[in-house]
Amino acid sequence: MAEYNVDLEKVEEAVAHRAAVQYPRTLVSDILESIVEFFGRFSSLIWVFLMILVVANVVLRYLLGTNYIALEELQWHLFAVGFMVALSYCILHDGHVRVDVLAEHLSPKTRAVIEILGISILLLPFCYLILTYAYPFVERSYRINEVSAAPGGLPMRWIIKSVILLAFGLMFMAGLARLIRAFSFLTGFPKARVTHK
Repeated sequence: MAEYNVDLEKVEEAVAHRAAVQYPRTLVSDILESIVEFFGRFSSLIWVFLMILVVANVVLRYLLGTNYIALEELQWHLFAVGFMVALSYCILHDGHVRVDVLAEHLSPKTRAVIEILGISILLLPFCYLILTYAYPFVERSYRINEVSAAPGGLPMRWIIKSVILLAFGLMFMAGLARLIRAFSFLTGFPKARVTHK
């Protein structure tokens, strides 16, 4: 039987970013991306806490015969926070779904034009719309000091609802940074930053 040595990291790198275009970095895009990067890396810790919480809930329910509604709700809330904040991190690192079979046959300039149109027509207006409607939703929850409807549930429901504002604000920043970089790639404005290594 023949044995093959395959470097899975190289295969993954080749497949995952075959159609990606490396856009130049600009001062504004770097500032926006550093904010999104901070929250994205911080939110990755949520998954560790979530796994611990899930195991604790299982132990409480099946071994000790008890459960706490607040812990179950916290589990749902942590999942929501991790997922929503990760969306902006995904945009930042160009890990979102695209039709690579088509994109790999397009020139880098055509891909940049498509990306600019997609971000400016779909992503940014969608984020703005969500932020516009989410703010009164969160503000009302804070004003009435909303709590869980379940007995023994979590108080201060406005905290989890505020994540909508945070997540879509970060998504807006990630999309704007990507838009600026794609525009710089096409036009040379804003001027690309020279990075020294």
